[in-house]
Amino acid sequence: MEVFTKERLAQVHERIKPYIHETPILSSALTNEIAGCSIFFKCENFQKMGAFKMRGATNAILQLSKEEQQKGVVTHSSGNFAQALSLAAKSLEVPAYIVMPSSAPQVKKDAVKTYGGKITECPPTLKDREETAQKIVDEKGATFVHPSNDIEVILGQGTAALELLQKKPYLDIVITPVGGGGLIAGTALAVSLFSESTKTIGAEPFEVDDAYRSLISGKIETNESTNTIADGLKTKLGDQNFPIIQKHVQEIIRVTEEEIKNALKLIWERMKIVVEPSSAVALAAILKEPAKFKNKQIGLIISGGNVDLGKLAELF
Repeated sequence: MEVFTKERLAQVHERIKPYIHETPILSSALTNEIAGCSIFFKCENFQKMGAFKMRGATNAILQLSKEEQQKGVVTHSSGNFAQALSLAAKSLEVPAYIVMPSSAPQVKKDAVKTYGGKITECPPTLKDREETAQKIVDEKGATFVHPSNDIEVILGQGTAALELLQKKPYLDIVITPVGGGGLIAGTALAVSLFSESTKTIGAEPFEVDDAYRSLISGKIETNESTNTIADGLKTKLGDQNFPIIQKHVQEIIRVTEEEIKNALKLIWERMKIVVEPSSAVALAAILKEPAKFKNKQIGLIISGGNVDLGKLAELF
């Protein structure tokens, strides 16, 4: 396992600062009253392209040599990372090749194109996505960047928690949603390096509880179905982020679809900010287990705000 230090994560933060937003930290007296604790929302829904993934994508590209940057980067993604890598690459004048499943929403394809990503569509299976990406790597000499299972991506994602701890150093717990594992692994690293007294907890839908089961079994588990409104959490853990999660994440709390919807509604109605369902999973976990969080100081990473407005009726 790689050695991670305060200095390394701080260097990552300095490296990407010119290309990202330092997102606001919000709180709500009513939400605190309902939850029975003090929650500080690190709002990555206000990040460039609307999600935390801009951080990791930017760091991954900046770590490449000039020659590698000229040949471009490639990833496979149906959502936020496709947009993040496209925008980060555009900011750095690097070609970005994005493999997207044919089933990806048109709104997300349009966003990738707006950010300058060159889309190659493929059938909607992981095998097809990986083979298509590899073909581009072979043809273009581009560097593959995984959305969540890449150390430089993970470190980039950890800078959100680093910023949170710089402003709120006395947090008892930092909680994030868990999908592919990049955000929670990066968060857990930042917490372990910069706060001896803070715990990291993950939140996950019952419908895609592979990370919860992976921590129990000690090996990476998969999901047989992905029937959740938290569409950003349907991916599985990887061999780069899972060891970090095993070492530094205290537990993962699972929530129902109804609990996610209730938390999403609370954020939208009371905080007046647009967040995607995946972000609400973390608040749902706090509301589900009030005794665990009672009177605690909680940092919560709002992962993103990219909502498909055409599907609002399905959310509630």
